[in-house]
Amino acid sequence: MDQLAAMRAFTRVVETGSFTRSADLLRMPKATLTKHIQTLEGHLQTRLLNRTTRRVTVTPDGAAYYERALAILHDIDELDGSLSSAQAVPRGKLRIDISPSLATRLLMPALPDFLERYPDIALDVGCTDRPVDLLGENVDCVIRVGEIQDPNLVARRIGVLRFVTAASPGYIARYGTPRHPLDFEETHKLIRYFSQQSGRYHPFDFTRGDEVVELTGRYSVATNDGNAYIAAALAGLGAVMSPVFQVEEHLASGALVPILTDWAAGEMPIHVVYPPSRHLTSRLRVFVDWVAELFARSEVTRRRAA
Repeated sequence: MDQLAAMRAFTRVVETGSFTRSADLLRMPKATLTKHIQTLEGHLQTRLLNRTTRRVTVTPDGAAYYERALAILHDIDELDGSLSSAQAVPRGKLRIDISPSLATRLLMPALPDFLERYPDIALDVGCTDRPVDLLGENVDCVIRVGEIQDPNLVARRIGVLRFVTAASPGYIARYGTPRHPLDFEETHKLIRYFSQQSGRYHPFDFTRGDEVVELTGRYSVATNDGNAYIAAALAGLGAVMSPVFQVEEHLASGALVPILTDWAAGEMPIHVVYPPSRHLTSRLRVFVDWVAELFARSEVTRRRAA
């Protein structure tokens, strides 16, 4: 029995809860993966997985074996890396996920530098704002804006996004210019942005000296997509609080106008997030260090509204 292959197959099934999905991720026939699991169970003389037509669940013995197998596979991967040229020249596929706006404005233009440094790494870049199951979807890391709530993940802070509050000239012509953040509780409208993961609305936080205002605000439109959020502002549906880089072209053209400029809009941290079991992989390590350097020097993450 190829016990290493069987261990990899088993851990992937536990993480995905699916034989079909695991076979796809491991790029092997489902029949081969099933044979690996059956052989492993026979070798150990215990059932590791409960299988029905609808779901796959791990048994108590399977859960204990999973934890030990995961640690062993991690040690093997690191040993292979330390004793081969992969440590000096990282190689292989790296799957990452990042918001479409950050990918377009920051990551993609800078990737030639990364690939020139590490030509043996192939990047699969997913562009989403949705929550990603890193283990279940076999994603090495994600780059996300905001606080990271999952304590089971490693989150490295790599930058800060600065925000500006803006509205379209059409909105201002119709409703006037807000003079105070509390105007949004009475006569003005916000466009709300809500989390795809939790469904919670992102707050509008304003500060001026020692004064702090956090708004709920009246709204007619809310969205969980960054492009739709800006499109709603351009259509005059309300005011937005947006990262500066996402609206700077509209501010420059006059399609959006900064408002409440005597109040500081909020800031949000940017993190690169990855599972603890992958934190020492050489190709992931060099990417995390590179992307942290990229965000640290980027005007995108340091820019304030003009």
